[in-house]
Amino acid sequence: MSKQTEKLQELIELRKQARIGGGEKAIDKQHAKGKYTARERIAMLLDEGSFEEYDMFKKHRCHNFGMDKKHYLGDGVVTGSGTIDGRLVYVFAQDFTVNAGSLSEALAEKICKIMDMAMKVGAPVIGLNDSGGARIQEGINALAGYAEIFQRNINCSGVIPQISGIFGPCAGGAVYSPALTDFTLMMEKTSYMFLTGPAVVKTVTGEDVDQESLGGASVHSTKSGVTHFTASTEEEAIALIKKLVSYIPQNCLEKTPRQICTDPIDRMEDYLNEIIPENPNMPYDMYQVIAGLVDNGEFLEVQPGFAKNLIVGFARFNGMAVGVVANQPKQMAGVLDCNASRKGARFVRFCDAFNIPLVTLVDVPGFLPGTGQEYNAVILHGAKLLYAYGEATVPKVTITLRKSYGGSHVVMSCKQLRGDLNYAWPSAEIAVMGASGAAAVLYAKEAKAKKEAGEDAKAFIKEKEEEYTKLFANPYNAASLGYIDDVIEPRNTRFRIVRALEELATKRLTNAPRKHGNIPL
Repeated sequence: MSKQTEKLQELIELRKQARIGGGEKAIDKQHAKGKYTARERIAMLLDEGSFEEYDMFKKHRCHNFGMDKKHYLGDGVVTGSGTIDGRLVYVFAQDFTVNAGSLSEALAEKICKIMDMAMKVGAPVIGLNDSGGARIQEGINALAGYAEIFQRNINCSGVIPQISGIFGPCAGGAVYSPALTDFTLMMEKTSYMFLTGPAVVKTVTGEDVDQESLGGASVHSTKSGVTHFTASTEEEAIALIKKLVSYIPQNCLEKTPRQICTDPIDRMEDYLNEIIPENPNMPYDMYQVIAGLVDNGEFLEVQPGFAKNLIVGFARFNGMAVGVVANQPKQMAGVLDCNASRKGARFVRFCDAFNIPLVTLVDVPGFLPGTGQEYNAVILHGAKLLYAYGEATVPKVTITLRKSYGGSHVVMSCKQLRGDLNYAWPSAEIAVMGASGAAAVLYAKEAKAKKEAGEDAKAFIKEKEEEYTKLFANPYNAASLGYIDDVIEPRNTRFRIVRALEELATKRLTNAPRKHGNIPL
């Protein structure tokens, strides 16, 4: 055997060694938990044969606590580039079979390298997390490695899309990288995220709680809003990530590739003409409205289990990717509260950062009242949504379906927040408040006087409510002032939105030069 052949054989053996990570036993253990390995996840995510791996032979440099005897090629993370539907992405997948995927200095360097490359070429970064946390044996070096990753997350924010998949444990400082990315997906039952685990919680607060109740997917998808998507199987999770990628561009300087549209742009849905109930206090399902408007009824909802009174997600109009924000009358009458406001603000800012037009469907009676909301800073949270819409320079099309009252009218992409085209259905009610509240305030003295005089004060107030309704429970007052660009037939809404987006495709608008704004946080 020639020396050249020996060297090639050595390369083949080393690659084989690197590809089995922590070994066959560790892989079997991973499979026994119902989990795939890092390489299997990457193979599912990327186009077949497209993966180009970096740093396959990298090792850690720790000699303490017996670590000099525990060397694995690649050191607990698989990194590289590949394509999804032909589009370049960079990916890292933590390998739980190697030292529980714990983060070493060398492992952090691998992740940082692909993040730096992604910034250079302008491509998304997808991180598949499955790690026991910082490698304790490396002490401050591991913490420094986390900080290096976090700094890159911050530098990448708004420049290239960042997506995190949580396929196992993600605790302590490790949670901050996913928190800094644009979207997070968690696995139901097999993943969790928290800063301090159940044992520490018990020691410090005396509270008994298990991992799932403290930081499982169900908690973060419904209560905290930390995660944007959940999946019951890893196949479902990978498919969700791929679908999400299809709606977003490569970077902040590009637009999402347009897809061929097979759905007629002038398709009319007659049921939309009847969907608004006669009784203004009766709910209807905003999902039915969305389904009737978007291409082929396809809608990728973001945070579907969190703050259900506001719907956000991605759809297409004539093949163009669009962000949809809509009040949901079936949940809390569609009011805005702390959680809905920050959910909407975050989504609007993502769309604006990556050139994705916004379509807003409005039916909002106001902000949720009460001490619970005020004590939790609903003022600041509502201001986030206001700020996000006002700052956004992407095309903004707003449709008011029914109620649009007071401050909630303003924050839902009104004309004065640089809404480009604002339409209303004939059922729209645009006013400072509802008729009953307005009449009670405007005619309080007269009603009191009539009551004291023995007259029917209730009938008087009812009459004034009807007057107020006649004046404001329609879109024409706002339209007469130019705050609404047109009143449209509901069944024709899809066509009007498509035409508006085509008109706005060449929109150019920039904000004043500055280091950055100071959004109310």
